[in-house]
Amino acid sequence: MPHPFVFKEILSVTMILFAIIDILGAIPVIIQLRQRVGHIESEKASIAVLVLMVTFLFVGDELLAVIGLDISSFAIAGSLVIFIIAMEMVLGVDFFKEELPQAASIVPLAFPLIAGAGTMTTLLSLKSQYQTQNILVGIVLNTLVVYLVLKNVKWLEKLLGPIGLSVLRKAFGIILLAIAIKLFRSNTHL
Repeated sequence: MPHPFVFKEILSVTMILFAIIDILGAIPVIIQLRQRVGHIESEKASIAVLVLMVTFLFVGDELLAVIGLDISSFAIAGSLVIFIIAMEMVLGVDFFKEELPQAASIVPLAFPLIAGAGTMTTLLSLKSQYQTQNILVGIVLNTLVVYLVLKNVKWLEKLLGPIGLSVLRKAFGIILLAIAIKLFRSNTHL
């Protein structure tokens, strides 16, 4: 019988999810979103991220099958949303003109920005390589990091200043564009 918790597996899963979630890279998007809506509901967003990831870990394949979707279609849809967010960052234009809520939490913050298609497909891949309890610990650790970043977004905004924010927003907008295109290409096989 395998040991219930394997530190090496937990570390591997945590690092893989940290790289995929890329909460540090999402800071400019989070700050931009906060400036637009006024407030980030860090607790609600973190809980949503945790629930989304744990749910998808256990029922992701079945859930997509029930609604007639495959992982590729799911990933392509996520890549398009990420692409639009990236274009807003790079061009400094708002594509979504609808009224925004007074606070941001679940859409687009928890999904698809933090727990998006890349994270979900990664979770399904991790299931075949690691024990479920170790993946769960990795999810919880990453959710704590997400919460800390969301909770301190005002402080990060002050630290970076308007010029630093602008430079960071454009740079990460390009990186986000590249991620969206890679996700799109790998799932459309173009």
